[in-house]
Amino acid sequence: MKVIIALFFGMLLFSCTEGVEKKKPVRKPRKTNVLDQKHQVVDELKLADGLKIKWFQKGDGPKVKFGDLVKIDYKVRLKDGKEVDGNHLLNRKALPFMVGFGQQTPGWDIAFNQLRQGDFVEILIPSPLARGEKGIEGLIPPNADNILVVRILEIMKPDKVVDGTKVWLVEENRSNKRKFNEKTEVVFHGMASSPTSPIYVNTFRTNTPLTYRLSDKGLVPGLRKALINSKKADRLFVLVPASEAYKQKGYLDFVRPNDPIFYNIFVMDVTKIK
Repeated sequence: MKVIIALFFGMLLFSCTEGVEKKKPVRKPRKTNVLDQKHQVVDELKLADGLKIKWFQKGDGPKVKFGDLVKIDYKVRLKDGKEVDGNHLLNRKALPFMVGFGQQTPGWDIAFNQLRQGDFVEILIPSPLARGEKGIEGLIPPNADNILVVRILEIMKPDKVVDGTKVWLVEENRSNKRKFNEKTEVVFHGMASSPTSPIYVNTFRTNTPLTYRLSDKGLVPGLRKALINSKKADRLFVLVPASEAYKQKGYLDFVRPNDPIFYNIFVMDVTKIK
């Protein structure tokens, strides 16, 4: 009896739907990333060593200069179309880039000095100004030209300036309340770069985080001031002028006299002093 009843309701359902056109689910068209679309070239510039810039859009904002932190939407491709770098590979809408400190290949710093806030460009970076003869094993072959497509979204203003040291709070975990001060100590990873020595310190790579108290000596004065009130999980970009760094003395072969220093800092922890 149960089988008959089930068969009856099955036939009833079929009879109710027979002759009715089934609607197919509507698929939303896949959005094409603006960096992947074809655009009309509105201006061009050829620089030394084969570097070329094509403008798809010319911005009317301030000109990018040395020591600016710019928010960019970008992709780096090889000539065969292979994408090798970009914020979208990290599922990020944009990323910050410090100009003038070798955070990318030399062609970046050269080209960015020709750009403005609001520019949308394609930059051909010849191999000697990219990864050169070495390339990157498994990613970029030797002697490969790079094609950088980038939008300059914003020249970012620092969140604070202390005695000439500029501090950008790039990432913040607001749930953390304990701050670095005279009653606490800070544990952090960091990268340090000068204009002539990109990333001459990298504790991420060596897995040797630094621990400091405000009373400790040895920390660059500008960096110490920048770290005050930082919290666990904060990421800071810090630009320290020479007057708050090594001044006229410089530092070994890494920092020339009167050179500023750029720091990329991630705060691992802030703990109470026992």
